[in-house]
Amino acid sequence: MLFSQETIVALATPPGQGAIGIIRLSGNDALSIAQKIFQGKDLKSQPSHTTHFGKIVDGSQVIDEVLITIFRAPKSYTGEDTIEISCHGSSYILQQVLNLCTQQGALLAKPGEFTQRAFLNGKMDLAQAESVADVIASQTASAHQAAMYGLRGGFSHDLQEIREELIKFSALIELELDFSEEDVEFADRTKFFELIEGAKAKIQALIDSFKFGNVIKNGIKVAIVGRPNAGKSTLLNALLNDERAIVSDIAGTTRDTIEETLNINGIIFRLIDTAGIRSHSTDAIENIGIARSKKAIEAADIVIVLVALENTNNEKNKHSILEDSPNPYYTIRFALMDAEDIFEQTNKAILVVNKEDMLHDFDRQMIAHKFPNAQYLSAKNSIGISELKQLLYNRAMSDVHATEGAIVTNARHQAALKETLQALLDIETGMNNHLSGDLLALDIRRCLHFLGTITGQVTTEDKLDYIFSKFCIGK
Repeated sequence: MLFSQETIVALATPPGQGAIGIIRLSGNDALSIAQKIFQGKDLKSQPSHTTHFGKIVDGSQVIDEVLITIFRAPKSYTGEDTIEISCHGSSYILQQVLNLCTQQGALLAKPGEFTQRAFLNGKMDLAQAESVADVIASQTASAHQAAMYGLRGGFSHDLQEIREELIKFSALIELELDFSEEDVEFADRTKFFELIEGAKAKIQALIDSFKFGNVIKNGIKVAIVGRPNAGKSTLLNALLNDERAIVSDIAGTTRDTIEETLNINGIIFRLIDTAGIRSHSTDAIENIGIARSKKAIEAADIVIVLVALENTNNEKNKHSILEDSPNPYYTIRFALMDAEDIFEQTNKAILVVNKEDMLHDFDRQMIAHKFPNAQYLSAKNSIGISELKQLLYNRAMSDVHATEGAIVTNARHQAALKETLQALLDIETGMNNHLSGDLLALDIRRCLHFLGTITGQVTTEDKLDYIFSKFCIGK
């Protein structure tokens, strides 16, 4: 595939002030461009994988003292001549050095262009290239491990084994077509059945791993919902062990959703503290917050429905007082009614009862009757928080299982694997129906095509541009 041979340049470290900033050049003119702005050794005469001290200059003006590292083609990340300039991390210095490089003919790199060139130059396949972005984005040990397995070619190797066997049988079947008049059979159909069965099992295992892969890569969205003053913000703070949300006794304090992340046993949980949900509010801003809370319920993977005792000792709520209650001016009845409404809307909800130290046997009996699996805690006193964390983890992992080896974390890969599995099933059906060799060969080619779209052995330039556009600049 043809691609631009121009030398590209970009900042390879995060933008902003830091101790060190690295600017990367890649292309045929990388060394000559660097030499024009570098005062020190003759870079063109230096061997690969060496580092040299000197100055970046603009005419007679010294911009910075730097270290320049040389990577000669093909032993570089991109497979091209590559220069890395390690500067002091001033944003002014870095911008000046970038400007000097572009003045000497370098083009500013597009997102992911360095890795795209590595792929096009055969330094890695497409699945490995996509794993680079996953390694950078990994936030947990599990996500890092899955991304590194892909980056090192483990996932590609698993697919390549299947692909090579299919290619071999496809070649034998197509060879039979050349001798159709002799009615000979080169491809052992029994072994081919065994190959298809084995390939189906491997592909199905990879497809099944996507749910776990999606959990470790993207995390679990958890919405904390309930009536005003149920203690949602207090619970968020207790889970995070930090005063992240404002807590007060005034109903409607939380007007908008607040999002934070929590790592539980290597799984990221994205906690969303929502505005209190109640049926009637004259506050326009609070009503907007309530609407967003309802949207958070729809988008969440797990919904914590938080309920607590409420004070009903006022004229408006006199009808709600339960004379036989040990605490007649406090009831949990209305909160449970709202909770039932939420449980009817979603099967992702778990009931959590806050302020458990205020409950009497009467309250517990009422809760147990409607919600026998309720979780009890006191967010203010951090009682029951560790048990809730374990419950969240168990719920997140209830229908997924950790697997050894390749874990699919990419939705594009999952879609291609499903197409591959369907092609394998079509091959198997065709063989059972004694389909002719030319038609079997078409199904095998279709199967090979979908496998190839994962590793880049079959792809299009438009798809590549889309994939690499999601990378960060400088990678």
